[in-house]
Amino acid sequence: MKTLSESTRLHNQVALITGATRGIGLAIARALAGESCNVVVTARDESSLKKISRELTSKKIRVLAHVCDVRDPDSVDDLFRAIRSEFRRFDILINNAGITHLNLPVEKLPFAVWKDVLETNLNGMFLVTQAALAIMKRGGTIVNNLSVAANRVFPGSAAYNASKHGALGMTNTLREELRPRGIRVIALLPGATDTDIWKTLWPQAPRRKMMAPETVAQAVVQAILLPANTTVESIEIRPSVGTL
Repeated sequence: MKTLSESTRLHNQVALITGATRGIGLAIARALAGESCNVVVTARDESSLKKISRELTSKKIRVLAHVCDVRDPDSVDDLFRAIRSEFRRFDILINNAGITHLNLPVEKLPFAVWKDVLETNLNGMFLVTQAALAIMKRGGTIVNNLSVAANRVFPGSAAYNASKHGALGMTNTLREELRPRGIRVIALLPGATDTDIWKTLWPQAPRRKMMAPETVAQAVVQAILLPANTTVESIEIRPSVGTL
């Protein structure tokens, strides 16, 4: 059972979740809203953003839904102008936006696909983080959703693997840079989770054996709610042994 301090700690705080209209991003947005945290939800699909905005607003929090392409510096700048206009503070960044690609060996992987995956998963994380750091104060938290592909190799997923390995290197570097500023940086490495990414990666995947996005979201919220003088550097969460 939550204590009173735990249930109100995120009240009036502001969290930005990229890739917030489905999967783990949507689950985290819902979980933070459930903790009375104001949320900024962003993605490229305007109609989906409007839908999730209506849902989250019903929780009596402030919600800003803003279309953003994390690959585009101008689009990211526009997003943060909207955040600065709407809120007086910025506390939590969830870098969740990410894509994968068809299972193809390196010799058959089109450069355009390679480029799009790295621009979204790695460059996008860099652009959003850099913009966020201009307004994030001491006590803030950054969570980068990396997947277990950040420290494992899956044949046929070269661009995805490369983007996540690179994102882990950036995350670890960022953590050391931000320690003096009192900003926590957490690497989220979920295992197989029941999201739409499998439609591209492995259409026949046994999704019923996977974790629910809500399970991952719960772990993220628990990490954010740790006392200000403590942190976890990474969250690696997987389905139970033998289930997948």
